[in-house]
Amino acid sequence: MTQRAGSADLPLHGGRVPEWLAGRMAKLGAVITEAIVREYGRDEFLSRLANPFWFQSFGAVMGMDWHSSGITTSVIGALKRGLTPLEKELGLHVCGGRGKHSRKTPDELVAIGDRVGFDGHALAQASRLVAKVDSAAVQDGFELYLHGFIVADDGKWVVVQQGMKDETSTARRYHWQSAGLRDFVDAPHSAIEGEGQGTIVNLTDLRAATSRTLSVDLLGELGPDRIVREVGKLEGRESEPAGEAEPLLPHLVMPAHHDVRPKDVILRRLHGSLTAAADQGPADFKDLLLVPGVGARTVRSLAMVAEVIHGAPHRFSDPARFAMSKGGKDGAPFPVPLKVYDETIKVLKYAVVKARLGATEELAAIRRLDNQARLVERTATGPSFHDYVAEEWRRSPEYGGRTVMDDYRDKGLPLPAWARKRA
Repeated sequence: MTQRAGSADLPLHGGRVPEWLAGRMAKLGAVITEAIVREYGRDEFLSRLANPFWFQSFGAVMGMDWHSSGITTSVIGALKRGLTPLEKELGLHVCGGRGKHSRKTPDELVAIGDRVGFDGHALAQASRLVAKVDSAAVQDGFELYLHGFIVADDGKWVVVQQGMKDETSTARRYHWQSAGLRDFVDAPHSAIEGEGQGTIVNLTDLRAATSRTLSVDLLGELGPDRIVREVGKLEGRESEPAGEAEPLLPHLVMPAHHDVRPKDVILRRLHGSLTAAADQGPADFKDLLLVPGVGARTVRSLAMVAEVIHGAPHRFSDPARFAMSKGGKDGAPFPVPLKVYDETIKVLKYAVVKARLGATEELAAIRRLDNQARLVERTATGPSFHDYVAEEWRRSPEYGGRTVMDDYRDKGLPLPAWARKRA
């Protein structure tokens, strides 16, 4: 049964994803997706996308800003770009996107349905209903601007869409999943991300069933003019006593500060990944370590990617920790280490290609790396948060570290206002 699974406050950020990162995100996103599908199946991957904590961690491990609204746009874009060449093999299709691309979603679904055999017209209707619910039935002050629809060959789907509120510079992300969905207007969300910001009109709440029925009845019995007059009479009256409080839900709160701080990271989990990479990597990655250029830093990156592939839902309560794998495009917590990034893609792709041919030992080694990290994290020790970040900055030139600020400097252009704040 689908239900609201959480909420989060996502700061709105300007800027764009540069090609040097967007292309890599598409490659890494695709190979992580394939690894999940091979290990756990398509349904599990769709369930991951419907989890707001995992979704945020997925974007962070790919080098996108760890806490911003931009993760939603960049992850949907990366998956659409990276999975399109693999759609026949994986049976997954990514439709929609930001702005004008979101409006193309129904046509894309109909075209895919004609190719693979599901009812594209019915899914196009579902896409429109999902957008209408989050813009009209749930009136929370956020204007939708992004709609991503991920559908499998068997017709199961996930929708991730996002709205913005300019006056507070925040965004809210909404997650839907077809599994267990019984009604588009009766508690349909798998998750809604966004910090509470005042009164919300939520006609999809379970307690609003009577309101939905009476709204239709009133429109038929009274007509719109009479309703307007009645509403006018009610203005200024005291509200009715509040009903039963809505059950508390887990929520992901993304802070306004752009830098990653120690309180944003569960350090014992980070130490577990580092220890597993140091101890387990050399013993378990003999063949993978023969790939040219792969060293200890790449194995540390793989340990965090392994958790994104294999980790249980509760492991993603601190998305900032996954930014410690590839840094961030704006330099928080450190520049994106492009050499490490490319080596991570190379090793993971090598393991996936071997699995396609029936040799699963390399993928199994990545799974064991994640298992080892969880086993040792209670006793593992390691550098402090600040020491870890300082070391990454110190070795950034060696790792090919890059930020969007470098793009402007290389062209001799002044940094835009949003970049100057983060430089």
